[in-house]
Amino acid sequence: MEYDCVVVGGGPAGLATAIRIKQLAAKANTEISVVLVEKGSEVGAHILSGAVIDPVGLDTLLPEWRQDETCPVKTEVTADHFLFLGPAGSARLPNALMPKLMSNHGNYIISLGDLCRWLAVQAEALGVEIYPGFAASEIIYDDAGTVIGIATGDMGVSRGGEMKSGFTRGLELHGKYVVFAEGARGQLSKELIKRFDLSKGREPQKFGIGLKEVWQVKPEHHKPGLVQHSFGWPLDMDTGGGSFLYHYGDNLVAVGFVIHLNYKNPTLSPFDEFQRFKTHPTISEVFEGGKRLSYGARAITEGGYQSVPKLTFPGGCLVGCSAGFVNLPRIKGSHNAMLSGILAADHIVAAIGEGRAHDEVLSYEQAWRGSAIGRDLWLVRNVKPLWSKFGTMAGIALGGVDMWMNQLLGISLFGTLKHGKADYETLKPIAEVTPIVYPKPDGKLSFDKLSSVFVSNTNHEEDQPIHLKLKDPSVPVDVNLPLYGEPARLYCPAGVYEVVYEDERLKMNPRFVINAQNCVHCKTCDIKDPSQNIVWVAPEGGGGPNYVGM
Repeated sequence: MEYDCVVVGGGPAGLATAIRIKQLAAKANTEISVVLVEKGSEVGAHILSGAVIDPVGLDTLLPEWRQDETCPVKTEVTADHFLFLGPAGSARLPNALMPKLMSNHGNYIISLGDLCRWLAVQAEALGVEIYPGFAASEIIYDDAGTVIGIATGDMGVSRGGEMKSGFTRGLELHGKYVVFAEGARGQLSKELIKRFDLSKGREPQKFGIGLKEVWQVKPEHHKPGLVQHSFGWPLDMDTGGGSFLYHYGDNLVAVGFVIHLNYKNPTLSPFDEFQRFKTHPTISEVFEGGKRLSYGARAITEGGYQSVPKLTFPGGCLVGCSAGFVNLPRIKGSHNAMLSGILAADHIVAAIGEGRAHDEVLSYEQAWRGSAIGRDLWLVRNVKPLWSKFGTMAGIALGGVDMWMNQLLGISLFGTLKHGKADYETLKPIAEVTPIVYPKPDGKLSFDKLSSVFVSNTNHEEDQPIHLKLKDPSVPVDVNLPLYGEPARLYCPAGVYEVVYEDERLKMNPRFVINAQNCVHCKTCDIKDPSQNIVWVAPEGGGGPNYVGM
């Protein structure tokens, strides 16, 4: 099937790209065909974010959104709190100490999944063809190596590779330009970055894992519009991360925890740190008598300005979190995702208008650093490397000073710092650390992984090829287990990986087990595996989580 533009991914970046192209085509009274494929069962099914959104992207794309009663962006921020947590208490940081760019006033608390569902309706009304439940699994190149399209995965293939009764061949979608908006650590974006050496001269991309639950709390515990961020306990001062509580909607509270994936202790479990966080006295009182509605997890790009790869290559470009446009200290990326989609669309439409196709739209790559995206990321470029180098207390203090210097004087005492190691290189051998022992979940505030996966509505067709590939099946037991205690069983937030012993008591004859049906598509394993032996690829389209209100 032939189109002018093919968009991979139904998040804010991909939808903004598609909408903007159609808007510009209508304004020029011309026709530009656009198709968007989304691996989730519906648009929004795989979308997970905090989310407090800076409306600048939405204002640019659809400036009349406030007058649309169907738009799910309703709860404006009314209060903005920053806390430092100790083991038994908390201290609130004065807002006056925070750089202006850290203020959330004028922003909105939303479900990003619901916003993407609404954006999909706007896109279809403009003539965008949207195919949910189709996972882009292959990039199509011509003989010269130019990207000319994508292919969606076959459906109805058994675990052994045989065609089942419901077998359906994947589609080839060709476009003059292909836009990759897969989110953090996308399978095809990863291939493109390597094939075209897009990270040459850039710092390694850095990542975190974000875990989130949505609760319905008692009315007396609900404070509509309250945004609360915290750092400190339960993490030690050498482990980067923080948390959030957002009050919105019908007595809803979004609670989340982010851990930077450059942590060092292989016995750390991000999931269990999150569960432990909710037991803190300052936090637990919010959820007393409440009900957990949903759970999910997702990798987050954290490298910022220094780590953004080259965005263009022959036949296409990267947008959104595929490019790494998250502003880490603001804990925001949706605004930049939408702005990058808009920017890419502007340059793609100009190229099509000139009769071009399958070439490199270099003007998009040349434009982003001077755009609102570049200005946003430039101000905070040193926060992540300072935090990584000096730890939480000193790193956050120095990062705050650096943001003030950039904001007030337009300069930094540090210049532009480097990140150094990739996240998979940071683990210490298990013999060099003190193992972390986590309390058992109580089933009221804290939960186990399997019950959490249940409320994520995750489902995969069981008889299909395993989408978590091992380059060398011997590595988990022969290398990772003796060196690191096989950290996959801990960093995975969904209980996908296990080490099972023939004799559990004597720990004899270990075997590495992959429970692929539990996977929530966070991609942490692809990032953090110290041997870089696990490769995440898209499963059969429509599989994975079916998030509601995330």
